Amino acid sequence: MIQLDDVCFAYDDRPILSHLTETIEPGQAVLLSGPNGSGKSTLLRLLNGLIFPQQGTYTFDGTVITAGKMRDHAYSKWFHQRLGYVWQNPDSQLFCSSVREELAFGPVQMGLKPEEIHQRVDDALELLGLTRLASRPPYTLSGGEKKRTAIASILTMNPQVWTMDEPESYLDADGLAWLSDFLPSLKAAGKTLIIATHHADRLASLVDKEIIVGDA
Repeated sequence: MIQLDDVCFAYDDRPILSHLTETIEPGQAVLLSGPNGSGKSTLLRLLNGLIFPQQGTYTFDGTVITAGKMRDHAYSKWFHQRLGYVWQNPDSQLFCSSVREELAFGPVQMGLKPEEIHQRVDDALELLGLTRLASRPPYTLSGGEKKRTAIASILTMNPQVWTMDEPESYLDADGLAWLSDFLPSLKAAGKTLIIATHHADRLASLVDKEIIVGDA
């Protein structure tokens, strides 16, 4: 499904990803590990077609992902329906005027029927404990509520691949307990999980493969 071949990326000539070659198979749970600044977030951005290799290739489902390919609106739309991205800071992800609109945005872009959108949103609101907050603007929520809204906004799109940057950040104890049940349920449903975290111990029973980013 995902193939990285000799991928390199640098910021201002400072190497971040250096000759990275990896394969991620459908249904795998993959841990991205490494210290702060090692390139975990950069790799997630690259996987989501937000930045592109400066050397080497990134192939998704047989297609090499380039800036030119992502300018193809039809392909880009399909691609972003297949990959969901939970950002480390939910403020980087949330932009709609209410939690309900936030959860509906992706399914609307997918062209789903109104009744299906409504059902997906209601199901996600209930699952994430957000029903009472459905009409609230995201900027008025607590950090944990924002993070759950961000996760719910990906859930309503039901992507095949979930990429997550520190999914446990901003969550309280109840949120962490919920996440520890949610991630195995995604894997059991056949989803591919690619997770950057500093808390690998919480994922020990879930992970099939570890990619050490920034490893010399």
